[in-house]
Amino acid sequence: MESKNLVDIAEAFPQLAIDLKYATADNLTSQPIYRDARCLLHVDAAKALAKSINIARVAGYTLLILDAYRPPEAQAILWNACPNPDYVVPLSRGSNHSRGTAVDVTLIDERGEIVDMGTGFDEMSEHSHPYHPDVGVQAQRNRLMLNAIMLGGGFTGIAT
Repeated sequence: MESKNLVDIAEAFPQLAIDLKYATADNLTSQPIYRDARCLLHVDAAKALAKSINIARVAGYTLLILDAYRPPEAQAILWNACPNPDYVVPLSRGSNHSRGTAVDVTLIDERGEIVDMGTGFDEMSEHSHPYHPDVGVQAQRNRLMLNAIMLGGGFTGIAT
């Protein structure tokens, strides 16, 4: 989807770390599902991301982008791999990722290490929810920090 409403995040924020998991086999499908591995967001989401980047910097972190705009064909592949609406939105309903208004991120600390969130990317289980009692205290704190950073930028998280 080429649109004047989408911003190339790599161009807009060249200092930002990007690892688009769906452009690689390192995701729940075990195959790349993007034909075009560009990190795109709607212009309004890009503005919110700019705020989140600044908040993260104040807190001593940088953001690592794992997913952003998702073409409808990629959304269909994900739904086929995980047809559970708690984790993947059916193509018929439309995903915020397919609108370019959602972004999957994690934190990188001041040493350049990815922060432990208690689960890996694409873990479609209750352990990946914002709070799960079996996730360690430090990972819970890291999740709280990430949620605060993204909320401060204007994003809202999902319950699952």
